[in-house]
Amino acid sequence: MTDEKIGNRNLVILGALMIQLCLGSIYAWSFFQTVLNGGIPPVGVYLWPGLSSQLPFAAGLASFALFMIFAGRWQDRVGPRKVATIGGILLGAGYILAFFVDTVAGSDPLLGTVYLIITYGIIGGAGIGFAYVCPIAALVKWFPDKKGAITGIAVAGFGAGALIFGYIEQILLTFFDVPATANIGKPMLILGIVYLILVVLGSQLLTNPPQGWFPEGYTPPKTTTFGYDNGMMPGQMIRTPTFWLLWLMFAFAATAGLMTLGNVKTASLAIDAATDGVVIVGVMSLLNAAGRIVWGATSDKFGRENTMILMFSLLAVGMFTFAWMSTVSISWLAVMGIASLIGFCFGGNFALFPSATVDSFGSENVGKNYGVMFTAYGIAGITGAFVAGPIVELTGSYSMAFMVTGVLAIIAVLLTIVLRAVLWRVFIFEVED
Repeated sequence: MTDEKIGNRNLVILGALMIQLCLGSIYAWSFFQTVLNGGIPPVGVYLWPGLSSQLPFAAGLASFALFMIFAGRWQDRVGPRKVATIGGILLGAGYILAFFVDTVAGSDPLLGTVYLIITYGIIGGAGIGFAYVCPIAALVKWFPDKKGAITGIAVAGFGAGALIFGYIEQILLTFFDVPATANIGKPMLILGIVYLILVVLGSQLLTNPPQGWFPEGYTPPKTTTFGYDNGMMPGQMIRTPTFWLLWLMFAFAATAGLMTLGNVKTASLAIDAATDGVVIVGVMSLLNAAGRIVWGATSDKFGRENTMILMFSLLAVGMFTFAWMSTVSISWLAVMGIASLIGFCFGGNFALFPSATVDSFGSENVGKNYGVMFTAYGIAGITGAFVAGPIVELTGSYSMAFMVTGVLAIIAVLLTIVLRAVLWRVFIFEVED
């Protein structure tokens, strides 16, 4: 490997982290959600219904997943730099346009919800979708010998983004006296400008290695590509049982994590009014970022399916414990511990599923294939919002919402056991063939 090639792939890591830090700010939505709800007890000028404050976040996640399909296909053709640059422009535009929400909506929550769904949700989410897949697709090609670990490092920035920008959002909301005054658009304007600059700059560092390049001394392992030596295309991939098992596992596990991330501040305040929302979201985000690295590296050593079984099991424990905490009086520090466990497990999804996609379907079309796989995350964003919103409105507590998502985590464990059996059958078939 030449010095130039070593430098290139290190610069790709730097660009990936710059981009992912900004994209991960979507996980800090709970700060905006809390002020739109008026907090606990409700105060201020907004006082939006619970579901209304959930929908922009859900729309952002769904748009993120939908546009990632197109981004994956496009970046496989033209490379990661151009596509990620478009993502930065769209992300910045979504937030900048959201600046006008108070002017457009006035005191009407319905108008405000629709406007934020379009700007923050659809436009901003599209920007995340275009930019997100590019660093991952580039890095698994530069580091085929460390797919789990390098993907974990890349997407750790996404988890850490909520920690960093969560603090920034809280500072901006306090500075503009939100929710006492109708100024929620002003923090979004400032954030939009920052995201536009940083993502576009980070995108310029993304490159692909030369065709057929591998690190010195590395021999590619055999993948379970069902006989397709050059890797599978999305149309071939979706006709395999492996894809659908992975997709369902991703959807169920992500629903649990996203429901928690989108509601953790409000849910914690409902348990303990003394909750420090900035700290609890920050620590959960930090563990979210760490989980991406730890679970990714663990899966390189012990196997994807074994790691998934352990991770989903711990996620289920966290969800059921949070459900119990929602029914008792307990310190917010204990809540923070369980929320951090959930964040730690949730973060692992974004190291394990890209790596599992490459393992099963090859790296040649990873942008296209992971874009399709990632639709599970978009569905999870919608189901997470609808699990939390209506159930909490109906029951007045988050307990049942966490019970439901705990069951989904258990189902993900069972599906992983089935997947392992399927992969063994495929491997034996290809060896015999």
